[in-house]
Amino acid sequence: MGNKKRSNIIKNILKSIITITALYWVSRKIDFSELQTALTNCDWLFLFLALCSYVISQIVASSRLNSFFKAIHLYLSERYNLRLYQLGLLYNYFLPGGIGGDGYKIYFLKKNHQISGRKILSAVFFDRLSGLWALAIITCALVIFMPRLAIPNALTIAVAGIGTVSYYFFLRLLFKQFAKIFVRTHLKALAVQGFQVLAAILILYSLNFDGKFSPYLLIFLVSTIVAIIPSIGGGVGLRELVMIYGATYFQIDEHTAVLVSLFFNLISITVASSGIYYIFRPQQLGADHLPTVNEVEQEIDKDVLKEEE
Repeated sequence: MGNKKRSNIIKNILKSIITITALYWVSRKIDFSELQTALTNCDWLFLFLALCSYVISQIVASSRLNSFFKAIHLYLSERYNLRLYQLGLLYNYFLPGGIGGDGYKIYFLKKNHQISGRKILSAVFFDRLSGLWALAIITCALVIFMPRLAIPNALTIAVAGIGTVSYYFFLRLLFKQFAKIFVRTHLKALAVQGFQVLAAILILYSLNFDGKFSPYLLIFLVSTIVAIIPSIGGGVGLRELVMIYGATYFQIDEHTAVLVSLFFNLISITVASSGIYYIFRPQQLGADHLPTVNEVEQEIDKDVLKEEE
């Protein structure tokens, strides 16, 4: 067994342990009969609107990534890029092995468009980083409306401002091609996170919630950041765990917090599942067949060996 394969097996075991442990702690903290009652009485129209809001966020996210691709002179139509983005979403949730949806996209584009894997990797990395920046900015905005946290507004604004300026000058110094599209890509990043926050608000409405939204939205954003921790199923279990402990801290309803997270995960998985279509119709991506996980991993191993030489 090669070192790479052994490493992937260990990673998947660790991901499974993290997810199962999180789900176990969540199951100990909630009353499933109350969850069932809430599910039965929810407003499905608002859930549908939440789904629509999430779909819009992913369309904008696809366009944001394509802006980064254009900066490295990889020109894809918005429709083609969206199809590949859908496939990446699917693989982020369900792909076995350690490469994930982003790794698969990098391999696919490198193979079919004759462009350096490093350039694609940099575009994907800064696309992700722009998303984290937007999360941080919206989180700071929510903190301002949370006097319970006792964080001075001036400090919150200063952190957001200094962080943004430092981030921009880092790009301008080392990655000028991305600095040139900073405003465009980061406005799209704010739109992506904004539509996802709107989805969370609509989920709260679907649960007939009429209290203060800000505590739920704040812990929802924090759970989104925590979900970056390697796990299976796109952070399922970790999100709910953060929502429970956040609800305890803010003294808000734990079951409502968990339902927001569960519904958001279900919506995310539903949208990601649309990528299944391209597994059966790879011609829509300009390929006779999609490369297997083993093919991708072998190619990555070859690249690693070349770099070591």
